[in-house]
Amino acid sequence: MKIALMDSGIGLLAATAAVRRLRPDADLVLSLDPDGMPWGPRAPHDVTERALAVARAAAAHRPDALIVACNTASVHSLPALRAALEPGLPVIGTVPAIKPAAVAGGPFAIWATPATTGSPYQRGLIRDFAASADVTEVPCPGLAQAVESADEEAIDRAVAAAAALTPRGVTAVVLGCTHYELVAERIRTAVQQPDMPPLVLHGSADAVAAQALRRLGDVPPRQAPHDPRLTVLLSGHEGDLPARALGYAEGRLLAAVTQAG
Repeated sequence: MKIALMDSGIGLLAATAAVRRLRPDADLVLSLDPDGMPWGPRAPHDVTERALAVARAAAAHRPDALIVACNTASVHSLPALRAALEPGLPVIGTVPAIKPAAVAGGPFAIWATPATTGSPYQRGLIRDFAASADVTEVPCPGLAQAVESADEEAIDRAVAAAAALTPRGVTAVVLGCTHYELVAERIRTAVQQPDMPPLVLHGSADAVAAQALRRLGDVPPRQAPHDPRLTVLLSGHEGDLPARALGYAEGRLLAAVTQAG
């Protein structure tokens, strides 16, 4: 089995780690776009153009499924990606975990990039799954970029700014950008109030990994010994996993995977 994941940068690490935990025998193709990132500030048509290029680079390696491990690309480009690649290659998008947050009850916040916050896509999810819930949309300018560059001070500033916009009394936070899952515990610490129950964080990585495997059916693990292979594509060219990825636990999980070369 070979699973491809795409994003503008290392935000795909959370979903990659989830795939790795579920199927440690799977070969992985990670398609990033360092030449075009960040995608968040780009116009929707530009995001779609970049996403198609990154997806096609991954598809050239003949994966069994492609995970769009990016909320921005899923918001703006998922129909175009599916039109270009399906049915030959299943394409699985990333949806903010608004539905499970609403089902759990209690007021919650959605942290997302400014491009996603207030977008028709996100507002549609709120309307469809959380119309009666107490929901606050929180834009997080600069947080994805800070996580991408592993800039500790910038991460602290961006998290603190978003936490200041998050109402007291929320019981959960939806992590509406894949980059945010890499600093989930820092977000929890910033938002948690001492007089409140433990804050629940709703990410998408585990759900999207499980959905990809469901789309592929019950493919048994390889019986013969197999060293899973990791292929990294940087704006379409084979390269190495960015060193800053190893600053996160999800990146270090990939260190045991043999990089193709």
